[in-house]
Amino acid sequence: MPRISATKQAILSAALELGALHGISGTTMDEVAERAGVAKGSVYYNFASKDQLFGELLTTGVGTLSDTLREARLATDGFGRIEGMVNAMLTLIADNRALAKLMAAEIFRTDRVWQESMFTLRREALSEFAAALGPLVPPGTSTDARLLMASSVFGATLMGGLEWLLFSPDKPAADVADAVLFTFSGKLAAPA
Repeated sequence: MPRISATKQAILSAALELGALHGISGTTMDEVAERAGVAKGSVYYNFASKDQLFGELLTTGVGTLSDTLREARLATDGFGRIEGMVNAMLTLIADNRALAKLMAAEIFRTDRVWQESMFTLRREALSEFAAALGPLVPPGTSTDARLLMASSVFGATLMGGLEWLLFSPDKPAADVADAVLFTFSGKLAAPA
């Protein structure tokens, strides 16, 4: 991966902070320049538009998520893969709160210029969960069904992680992972 300049990194960091705080639509390039401590021309030198700036932020973030999930999936087998992936995703969310908040707000938007690349990268992340679920679901389960199951685990982990960080940040990450995983254990429907 090519190194990026300190100026470009400052711009990306400022955009991330502001986007998480005000949303992408509520963030201006002037605010990004001010927060980054650079001239507005520097912002436009590095990014032709606000769409390009936030598109890079989001696609890089989802790409990192896919890589993290792949590493966790390959580290073990069986249901341990799902456990590892949920834990890895929660760690990533905790380490990148602003990005997680921004991704949660944007991942289902369909009116953004970067939506096609986000869709592709989101599908990559879901495919990692689907691959982990493959040996655990009944034979003959369709790819579409596995992707929907993967989306359920992904969504529960993302929203559980954000709920945790926003409203119960003192709770141990292991408790959050246990709660998410219990949801998929089948024990909720089991008689007491």
